[in-house]
Amino acid sequence: MFPEFTISDQNLDRQKELVLKQIQSNRETIKKLLKIKNKTYQNFVKPYQLMHVKLTVLFSPVSHLNYVKNSEKTQKVYSELLPVLTEYYTELGQSKQLYEAFKEIYQKEKDSLNQEQKKVLEDAVRDFELSGVNLLDEKREKVKQINIKLSQLQNSFAQNLLNATDSYEMVVEDFEDVKELPPTELESAKQERDGKTVYRFTLHQPSYIAYMTYGSNRDRREELYRAYVTRAPENDKILEEILSLRYQKAKLLGFNNYAELSLATKMAKSPQQVINFLKNLAEKSKPQAEQEYSQLNSFAKKLGLEGDLQAYDFAYYSEKMKKQMFDVNDEDFRPYFEKNRVVEGLFQFLNRLFKLEFEKVNAPVWHPSVSVYHIYRKGKLIGRIYLDLESREGKKDGAWMDEWVVHHEDEKGRIISPVAFIVANFSPSSKDIPSLLRPYDVETLFHEMGHALHHLLSEVREPFVSGISGVEWDAVEFPSQFLEKFAYEPSVLKTFAYHYKTDQPIPDEMVKKLKSSKNFLSALSMVRQIEFSLFDILIHLDKYTSDDVQKILDQVRQEVSVIKPPPYNKFQWSFSHIFAGGYAAGYYSYKWAEVLSADAYFMFIDNGIYNDEIAESFYSNILSKGGSMPADELFRRFAGREPDINALLRLSGIKTGGQQ
Repeated sequence: MFPEFTISDQNLDRQKELVLKQIQSNRETIKKLLKIKNKTYQNFVKPYQLMHVKLTVLFSPVSHLNYVKNSEKTQKVYSELLPVLTEYYTELGQSKQLYEAFKEIYQKEKDSLNQEQKKVLEDAVRDFELSGVNLLDEKREKVKQINIKLSQLQNSFAQNLLNATDSYEMVVEDFEDVKELPPTELESAKQERDGKTVYRFTLHQPSYIAYMTYGSNRDRREELYRAYVTRAPENDKILEEILSLRYQKAKLLGFNNYAELSLATKMAKSPQQVINFLKNLAEKSKPQAEQEYSQLNSFAKKLGLEGDLQAYDFAYYSEKMKKQMFDVNDEDFRPYFEKNRVVEGLFQFLNRLFKLEFEKVNAPVWHPSVSVYHIYRKGKLIGRIYLDLESREGKKDGAWMDEWVVHHEDEKGRIISPVAFIVANFSPSSKDIPSLLRPYDVETLFHEMGHALHHLLSEVREPFVSGISGVEWDAVEFPSQFLEKFAYEPSVLKTFAYHYKTDQPIPDEMVKKLKSSKNFLSALSMVRQIEFSLFDILIHLDKYTSDDVQKILDQVRQEVSVIKPPPYNKFQWSFSHIFAGGYAAGYYSYKWAEVLSADAYFMFIDNGIYNDEIAESFYSNILSKGGSMPADELFRRFAGREPDINALLRLSGIKTGGQQ
């Protein structure tokens, strides 16, 4: 029914051979398909999609293993396969014969095809044109070379960042400097060296965040912060090359710049529309952000801070102020957020909301802390999910959802069930203490589960528009952000927040405080995200050098930021979302999608969370439809109207004009 995860360093070479063999077999199949005289959707497009599903099923575990169990072996195999795959996909994308075939089938059959099939063809024709299929041979070859080079550069960018993150440590010998750290964080950092106890901090998320939030020595905080924001200086040269190649590619394809090329596959129609959207949000949020900064600054000064609050003081003092205002401390919550119980609570919530049932199963995994579940709805098995949630060496930072198998119909008309991975970096369990989550981690888990549901609950039969495939980038975060908003809802929290030692439920007072602290300094956080988004769209408007990039970053910070980072902050060197991920000229998508998700969330909140009618509409119009229709149309079907930007401001507790 499902493929099993049995690959490891030991048999990685065999898996590599299978991937290469599948690519070869696909090439043969394409030759045969192109010889068909009377090409139709059924005899041409269907087999074309299915052979690519097979390739993904073989390659996905290789890239997954490289991210969750990185070793010299995984790096080697991954970096050997990457150029081959890129070349293969670029070749396909630039095949004039394939392009003509898809176009011809579309012209011939568009009136008799269903919506899913039409969308597959429309997306394919558009993507062919975006990969330069109409270009003369010489230009087409140039685009192909650029794509191969870009994928190598993006991989180097990510690997440089991982190496820099892995290679740094800050050792603290004086207990005074760590005495405010919570016991669990102290325990993680504690080491014996030369017969004495020291505390080791790294640039990996849990460790870095722990010292920035609770480390009382300002100089040590700045030392760690400086190391974090100056990681991988060699990426300066790489990002300049990436930007130059993207610009060249956009020009070759007939766009004015890379931002325009990027938006060709998104909901937003033009770079100007994105810039206006971000500036509108900034204008409405900045007055309140300035008030928040001034409150935090005064608070820090009362506690003895000399001079003004700096970027490396922010987490430390905001945690203290949050504690004072709401008597909320992330650490107070962690005993109530034991990883396995939170997972069970999330499952219960999804059961009430969407009638889903999760059953734990025994299946091969790549690490003992990974668990596997089957998902049922109304008694029917619909998918499988792997959860790999704890931080460890050799695992890429952050949290993400990745797909292995997409929901689709195979050549025999059978429905193939989907498989997804959710990966996070929560504090690892030790022999005495289980993995305990911060409130933010709980949100992260809900967020990634939103992505997973979008993939797993698809009812679409055509793989190229099933699940997340075919969904516009600026709508892809919609289901994930929607789900994360329920993480702090009292009725949801109470299903899983029990003390891991005493089994006592979380006190109502704590739940109330958590909910009210949710929008603590939310305008500051909003302008920070706008800063990243604006920077990203602006550096893709022309051909810029790394010096230009720095100037644009400075200018955006001048215009939007409220907490001005120090001049040595080279955020761009580690902005892997846009230089090593899929968010180039698309980082604004988070905020864009958040308008959709905030709006949908309030439809539930204002009409009772467990409103079956609204939940069924969300399930059938959003989650089960994948990329089979344009996102704005799906949203209108669900909500009966256009999305409203004010929902996002309401959600963030931002009063326009800055009144609290």
